[in-house]
Amino acid sequence: MTADDGVCLWAARSGVGEPLVLCHGGPGLWDMFEDVAGPLADRSTVVRWDQRGCGRSQRCDGPWTRERFVADLDAVRGHFGFDRTALLGHSWGAQLALAYALAHPERVSTLIYVSGTGIGPDADWHPAYRENFLARLGERPERLQRWRYLMDRQLMTDEEAREGAVLQWSVEFEDRDRALEQAGHMADPWFGINTACNKTLNEERKRTWGTPELYAACRGLDLPVLIVDGEHDIRPRSAVDSLERALPNVRRVILPGAGHMPWAEDRQGFLEAVASAVR
Repeated sequence: MTADDGVCLWAARSGVGEPLVLCHGGPGLWDMFEDVAGPLADRSTVVRWDQRGCGRSQRCDGPWTRERFVADLDAVRGHFGFDRTALLGHSWGAQLALAYALAHPERVSTLIYVSGTGIGPDADWHPAYRENFLARLGERPERLQRWRYLMDRQLMTDEEAREGAVLQWSVEFEDRDRALEQAGHMADPWFGINTACNKTLNEERKRTWGTPELYAACRGLDLPVLIVDGEHDIRPRSAVDSLERALPNVRRVILPGAGHMPWAEDRQGFLEAVASAVR
């Protein structure tokens, strides 16, 4: 499909029923919801898509702004002919889905906010995340040493970039014995991380999140919201309290035994939570 500025976006549709658009994490990554799209498609029309410049979408020079990505998400909705849709966003995608709901509440039936970091400033969560990240990767000192070596390289081969990403993503799983295997599954297929997209959108978040205007906008968001957390996400779940307190119509599900990718470690609990929200 094509965005309003001519950039081609990859999207896939499956299932029947009420529409549900999935927004992947990152920024700079690609859709990794294939494993859950099938079960969700039993009761919903599920749309997966790769954000601009990422994954199977057209490589481009941006622009890398939340406003542009909100417009792309609206183009996806319009392309499939949905007047209103449920939105599910994971991590950075949760931030994008929330931003879309704030911009176009009349086009959203339900918002499902998965593994986000709330609406406060980065100081609410990033220092603890960094500490937890190093501690968890450091459980296997050879992995931490290898990751640091790769991150210090100015030019990495595609194979080295994939290896570094898998090592980094391995911290996201509570099951430490299978963490590297599960992180490798995330990188298969491997499309390469759009680092310019990642850096620019993260810098925008640092400037614009945590403002009084954002809190006020969330207090006025009159649509049902489900927050889904993995209990063992290394980003402190307390950061999400800021969003939960602000929203007037919110429910929260915390999945025990799960990390940042809750569908990978509590598949049934995740699917049941999503089904209850869409229903």
